[in-house]
Order: sequence, then structure tokens, then C-alpha cells
Amino acid sequence: MKVLIVGHFNETARSNIAGYFPQDWNVVIVPPGQEMLHHIEDCQVLIPEHIKVDHSLLAAAKQLQLVQTGAGFDNVDISACTQLGIWVANAAGVNAQAVAEHVMAFILSYYKNIPFLDSFMKNRLDEHQLDYTGSELEGKTIGIIGLGAIGKKVAAFCSVFDMNVLAHARKAVVPSDDFVKMTDFDTLLSNSDIISVHVPLTEQTKHLINQEVFKKMKNTALFINTARGGIVNERDLINALKNGDISGACLDVYESEPLPIDSELRNLGNVILTPHTAGMPDGRKFHKKRYDFFINNIKRVQNGQEPQSKLNQLL
Repeated sequence: MKVLIVGHFNETARSNIAGYFPQDWNVVIVPPGQEMLHHIEDCQVLIPEHIKVDHSLLAAAKQLQLVQTGAGFDNVDISACTQLGIWVANAAGVNAQAVAEHVMAFILSYYKNIPFLDSFMKNRLDEHQLDYTGSELEGKTIGIIGLGAIGKKVAAFCSVFDMNVLAHARKAVVPSDDFVKMTDFDTLLSNSDIISVHVPLTEQTKHLINQEVFKKMKNTALFINTARGGIVNERDLINALKNGDISGACLDVYESEPLPIDSELRNLGNVILTPHTAGMPDGRKFHKKRYDFFINNIKRVQNGQEPQSKLNQLL
């Protein structure tokens, strides 16, 4: 079994990932480019971290049986895979705990001013001159856009902090927990102190969050995105942060990744940034649950079974 993983990994990540797969599998980890094109000719499984899987790429993959992604799959042409008899599966829900915990870390860091206070202490400033504002979470309202596995986890965590939970989903959702109140999009925007996005990036959700949407939020609102950067019009977000349309933002994903060095987001004091690591709690580019799922799915396809969390159906 040859598994091709395409993405940008440092040596530690490459070693951790390759060593986690069964030793009798041929696991090749390469960046996008010519070397990738060489290996794709005879791989049975493709795990595409930083490439578009389109018809032109698939045409060279003569032995490919499975395209396995993480939670997101916006980089894969599922229709083209289906036409060529290639399974596509994601790992829906595998990183739910990790991402939801990251959201809570963002919320606590923001309202407890942790980055500022940490810098204050490390710069050995006079504590008598300390001037900052903070806030408790009790009684605050969080609006969750998308109530899948991650959104439900975030809702449960927030309820423990005695927060009010509003949620909106494009598909009809009946919440199993009485602390979640489903509402329409505009009501969520205007009534939430915190807004957290948990939908996939699709044609329907691209730039779902834009200037018009930011104008409907409270000017005291905190905006959080751990889903996909393309869901947000980043220029509109920057303007909203600079103009005071919203109070702040916590971001793990960006329209262009890695985030450009000259991005204005890096210089805004009301923003907390992390480098798309919310779903990787075990270290840079590594998550045990994720790779356990991958290995199990590959074995299923190897044995002639359908993969779990399949995104297409083969005849």
C-alpha cells in the first residue's frame, strides 16, 4: 500500500506521521511540485494537505483508490473522483474536541486578556501601572454558525460557563440539548456577544461573513473563525476591526495560508492569531485521532469496503 501525503511539513512532523502508519506501508510525504507528480502515478491513497485535487491531477493517478482529507474537503473535485472510480472521504468530527477546546482557549484568552498580561509580566513592567479591561463569561451570549460536531462541542463547553447559546444552521437542526436555542442568521448576529463559525467552505459559504454581516453584529462582539479562511472576506474583517464595527477577532484560518508576513492582521491589537493548529492538539501537523481514522479508512478500502465518512458513492 502506497500512501502519498502532500503538504508542507517540517522534519519532526514528517517523522511523527510516517512512523505512525503500519511499517509495511510505503508512506511518502512530499511538498507540492514535481516530486509529487512522480509519486502520484503509483499511489493507492492520496492525503492532500495543500493542493487542489482536480481532474488534471487525477488523470496521472492510475492506481488511486482513495482521496482522504481531514475535516475540510473544499480542495477536492469530488465529481471528478467519482467519474474515475476513486473514493473520497473526510474525517468529519475527528477533530471536534480539539477545535472546540481551541475556541474556548481563544475566548478565555481574549476576555481574560492573557496575551497582554503575559507580555506585561515578561517585560517586567511596574504592576502598579497595570491598566487593562477584562470580563467574565457568565451571561454572555455566543452565536454558533453551523451546528455540526464541532459546533455542538462548543455549545456544550459554553453552557458549562453559564453562557447563553444561540445557533444557526442552513439545514434544519433539532438540538438535543435544551441550552441551545436555534435562531435565524440575523437574530444571531445582532444578539451575540461572541460569534463562532463552524461551517465548511463551499460555494454557498464563501465570503458568508462580509461587510454587511459585520455591520449587523454588536460593536462589542468578538468574532472567531477556526473553520476555513475563505468563509470570511478578510478585507472586510480588517476594516470592521479598524473601524470599531466589532470589538475583536480570534483567528486560526485565513484566506491565504500561511498568513502573509505583511498582513494587517498581524499588527492589530484586538486580534489573537494562531497558525491553523486548532485541529492538531498533539503537535505541529499531527493529531493521533486523525491518523487513526486515516489508517482505519485505508484498511477498509484495501479490504474492498466503503470508507467511513465517504463523500461520494461509487457504482
